[in-house]
Amino acid sequence: RTVSCRLACGDVEGRLEALFGRVRAIQGKSGHFDMLLCVGNFFGSTSETEWAEYRTGAKKAPIPTYVLGANDQETVSYFPDISGCELAENITYLGRRGLYSGTSGLQIAYLSGTESQDEPAPAYSFSAKDVAELKTSLLSTPNFKGVDILLTSPWPRDVGAFANSAGEIDTKKCGSKLVSDLAASLKPRYHFAALEKAYYERLPYRNHTVLQETPQHVSRFIALADVGNTSKKKYLYAFSIVPMSLMDPADLVKQPQDVTENPYRKSRKETQKTKAPLCAEEEPACQFFFDLNKHQGKKRSSDGKETGNSQPKQAKKPPQPMGPCWFCLASPEVEKHLVVSIGTHCYLALAKGGLLPDHVLILPIGHYQSVVDLSSEVVEEVTKYKSALKEFFKSKGKRYVLFERNYRSQHLQLQVIPVPLDHCTSEDIKESFIAQAQEQQIELLEIPEHSDIMQVAQPGTPYFYVELD
Repeated sequence: RTVSCRLACGDVEGRLEALFGRVRAIQGKSGHFDMLLCVGNFFGSTSETEWAEYRTGAKKAPIPTYVLGANDQETVSYFPDISGCELAENITYLGRRGLYSGTSGLQIAYLSGTESQDEPAPAYSFSAKDVAELKTSLLSTPNFKGVDILLTSPWPRDVGAFANSAGEIDTKKCGSKLVSDLAASLKPRYHFAALEKAYYERLPYRNHTVLQETPQHVSRFIALADVGNTSKKKYLYAFSIVPMSLMDPADLVKQPQDVTENPYRKSRKETQKTKAPLCAEEEPACQFFFDLNKHQGKKRSSDGKETGNSQPKQAKKPPQPMGPCWFCLASPEVEKHLVVSIGTHCYLALAKGGLLPDHVLILPIGHYQSVVDLSSEVVEEVTKYKSALKEFFKSKGKRYVLFERNYRSQHLQLQVIPVPLDHCTSEDIKESFIAQAQEQQIELLEIPEHSDIMQVAQPGTPYFYVELD
């Protein structure tokens, strides 16, 4: 069978009878499982009596069981060979770090112990060197796309970024940065961890940057609680998986509806965000604008004429245009007779040569290139304008479609196009956009509920963005 059903388990802490009793009950009810993968502390301070029966062969694990190594000095003695060995019939210690390839072709990467700053790390820990060597050995294999499963005892640091809450666990403080680094590189389809005595199934996250990289498979992180815990938190997780090597590539990269941004790219993205405005000023030639009357597509002239912004309430001053801008409200080039309404940070104007008579634009008063460059107070006012327009068009029996074309544009323009309510549903509009995009060889991706365009596109990246009401 290529579809294998597996079980993953959190900290066992020596409670072998409780664990294997539960596994037998599940097998009796749901049928055969190929293996049991244990993360966290397999042994505990009270393991000796229960363990003796398995070690001597008086009792046998009901399923091939694979475990990670010690996380403290106290349990190091249970692992006679540090590089991996059979501990008892059907119970195997995988080793300090490496890749286990199952007979089905399933690839399981593993890293034992907790993070240590010391070099060499103690027997129950891993160091930056261990992680670097594991990454190098795997990433150097030809056509490496990722691994099927990653087993670590600690959680990866920051795993909760862009995602559903991990309850009481603060993912900014708990876990290991080295494990985050390993997960970001190995792109596991499933990553299991324990040690926090909590169950947390994170929303799946993507392993590629939308619009910049070829789509890749998603990763799922699952943290498991300890065996037999009194709060009845989940410690066993059943899942079925077809090895990556046997999957149709198109099926492998299908993105689920609830996929989020990659949590481990967060810090990298923050440093890029702070650098982005500088790049725009240092290299004015890399930005273009379209003058709708003449000079179609010419490079923007940089005569250095600056237009001031008299908005004292804006905390962060927007960058100044290098030349004439047709949309900065303070600019003499703005066609003021088209302006409908002016707020603190944004204004509303009729489109010049609109698609329909009531085609309007939401524009920032200051000079911003795209939505991803906006400061939070501008975003807030854009949102107010959107809901006001939604109400207004609804009163006229219409709904709106909003789009932004961030390509060689100098000043952000959000195009708002009303369409009759009774003629088309949001679903119809979405289908039209997807069909048109395919004809133009443009890939449109749906931004999941828990993300927004600012998480998906970096400042300076060209994109086409559509929003339905």
